[in-house]
Amino acid sequence: MLTRKQYDLLHFIHRRLQSDGVPPSFDEMKDALELRSKSGIHRLITALEERGFIRRLPHRARALEIIRLPESLEASAGFAPQVVDGESAASPAARPAAVDLPVMGRIAAGTPIEAIQQVSHHIAVPGAMLASAGRHYALEVKGDSMIEAGINSGDIVVIQEQQTAQNGDIVVALVDGGEATLKTFRRRGSTIALEAANSAYETRLYQDHQVRVQGKLVGLIRSY
Repeated sequence: MLTRKQYDLLHFIHRRLQSDGVPPSFDEMKDALELRSKSGIHRLITALEERGFIRRLPHRARALEIIRLPESLEASAGFAPQVVDGESAASPAARPAAVDLPVMGRIAAGTPIEAIQQVSHHIAVPGAMLASAGRHYALEVKGDSMIEAGINSGDIVVIQEQQTAQNGDIVVALVDGGEATLKTFRRRGSTIALEAANSAYETRLYQDHQVRVQGKLVGLIRSY
């Protein structure tokens, strides 16, 4: 038996997967359920996972698998289980099995740190993580501000190099030309919000000219 909020969240995730092919962000879930904080969404997702309705996929940010639906939803939706990697991807057959990417050092998932400028080592990354075109690189995450998006301190994030972003993208952002941080990007007129995925951190607001997007998150690697 699900509570009303658990049912509403599961329904919202399912509709987004059906319509967009990618799961919603924590912010989108929070807004859809009219909750005050993302910690409430984290508790609901944990409850749905414990009840066997969803599963969080390891090694990937923002990736959920719906295992089953309540009968009321399944009957109306024609449900078929699916796995979503958090990003639309081309056929894996068109990708190399693994690609060596440069690890450019550490990126802050907390307060910004100095910009990353040099390669520390290389890492083999599954080709399925990479977009079909463009340059990619990797960074080691330092800090816990993105934990509710499934990104922990010590994880390796795979970044597609680009200078633009859509609202809701998790990006590497260069702040005031000297500090780099990993945050969710949202544009509000001439202001850019860099949002954490941890209720302990405040959203930081900057003028448009203060922020330069350096790339978008497309994958995550975790060592145990």
